[in-house]
Amino acid sequence: MDAEETQVMTRTGQFTTTLSWETSVRGRVAAAVDRLSGPLAELAERDANDGDTRMLVADFFSVGLNFSKYQDMTTEYRTSGDSIDYAIVLDGELFAPVEVRRIGQEDLDLRNIQMARRLAVEEGAEWVFLTNGRIWRVYHLRPDADGGSPQPVTVVDVDLLDEDAYQSNIDGLFHLTREAVEHGRLDALRRWRETAEAAPVARALLSDEVVEAVRDRLRESAEHPGHLGEDEEIRRVLAEEVVARGLLD
Repeated sequence: MDAEETQVMTRTGQFTTTLSWETSVRGRVAAAVDRLSGPLAELAERDANDGDTRMLVADFFSVGLNFSKYQDMTTEYRTSGDSIDYAIVLDGELFAPVEVRRIGQEDLDLRNIQMARRLAVEEGAEWVFLTNGRIWRVYHLRPDADGGSPQPVTVVDVDLLDEDAYQSNIDGLFHLTREAVEHGRLDALRRWRETAEAAPVARALLSDEVVEAVRDRLRESAEHPGHLGEDEEIRRVLAEEVVARGLLD
């Protein structure tokens, strides 16, 4: 068993494996969010400028996400002209450019990461971070199937001042930590996002396992013992009447 894993006995008497590093990292992220919520709200109230927002962002990268301000983060890509604010460098290679906007700028979108996208493509990086301190948005640059420019796809999107989303915020930010990156959790979340898109879900609906589950449910509802051709009927209805046209092409 991995040294970072711990076995815990459940109420049923069975052992389950938990990742001790994940528990501690999630706790650290939650503590950092709680700690910075006051300064964050203060910056938002006075509509702080870019410089003050960058200081808070750098603190959160260090305290919450565990990226060293002196080893993992650099401002070498910031110049007097068009530039990015920070870059995360791991093992000597660019992992992700980081674009920071002032906290009062709420219309964060792809226009804000144009420079970061170009830099990431040039350096072979797959990730781009965009934040105004309150909103943290992380894009994966998905390779184009036809060989064109990689397209940014949102993988993490949180709003730290949305109190109703506290737990989902912690979960989203957990995937951005240095530990989660090193353990492949951010990339695993990226793969999940891709498989949870419309086309893969549509294909999954036509799988034998799903069709069988639907058949059993319909038999129960209709009090029907079953007949030949049920699965084909269900698969046809799913493909022609339930799933949107074009998703199965």
